[in-house]
Amino acid sequence: MNQLDQLKSMTTVVADTGDIDAIRQFTPQDATTNPSLLLKASEDPKYAHLLEQSINWAKVQGGSDSEQLANMTDHLAVLIGSEITKIVPGYISTEVDARFSFDTQATLKKAYRLIELYEAQGISKDRVLIKIASTWEGIQAARELEKKGIRCNLTLLFGFAQAQACADAGAYLISPFVGRILDWYKKQNPEADFTGENDPGVQSVTRIYNYYKANGYDTVVMGASFRNTGEIISLAGCDRLTIGPSLLEELAAATGSIEQRLVAANASSQDAKVGPTESAFRWGMNEDAMATEKLSEGIRNFAIDQVKLEKLLASKA
Repeated sequence: MNQLDQLKSMTTVVADTGDIDAIRQFTPQDATTNPSLLLKASEDPKYAHLLEQSINWAKVQGGSDSEQLANMTDHLAVLIGSEITKIVPGYISTEVDARFSFDTQATLKKAYRLIELYEAQGISKDRVLIKIASTWEGIQAARELEKKGIRCNLTLLFGFAQAQACADAGAYLISPFVGRILDWYKKQNPEADFTGENDPGVQSVTRIYNYYKANGYDTVVMGASFRNTGEIISLAGCDRLTIGPSLLEELAAATGSIEQRLVAANASSQDAKVGPTESAFRWGMNEDAMATEKLSEGIRNFAIDQVKLEKLLASKA
């Protein structure tokens, strides 16, 4: 049995891509997208017909240039997501515009709009996870959405304060990042050994997983943003792992034995169960330079790719 099949026996594998062909190849349970992945897909000629559909649809809807552009990008994200739901049996995660990361009401409005567009495509909200950055404002939007039966994927999660707040808000799923945490620590200390369980990203997800399981939280932990298969193998047993096509391919080609590292029944945590106040959350982030810097960087980069996607659509309109 190859390593990918072994991993699937311990963990729900999710494809981290907007490439429909890659999803079809690796048969994951779920799939996640983000503005960067949608931009990459949109630049591929095989998706030109989806861009054209979204552009034409937005023109029919009318409105100002900015309203039409927002409609194009939302509709395209939903069209690609709808195609993915024909392949995966589980969820498709679709991301709210990163520029709304510090605006709870704008995040809510965009989330409702995405669900409305999915339903117009015949896709129930039960198949969709609304993907939101794990800012204080984003987490509060998720709290409201979950109350209305709209499940959320809290992304760009780097710090423990974020994880505590997401669980307290009742988020369906979180995406704690691994590789980007490693990137930060390697930059700070390039000579250190960060392999295997020394990887600070692996340590972060392990701590969060054990805290959630030991305290009875239902929130799903889905490790994300991997730099190598060693990080993935070190988190075997995590609820879910979202993995890009190149690493899925490596796992499918490897035959070494994988040991389950995370087991809910064995979870224990020295962290007190806390639902942080806003001030406690902000202080926790302030004390965690890595989480603060990587969250801000991630939001900026997603926003940059969102603008690039808008410019691409505008150039073809």
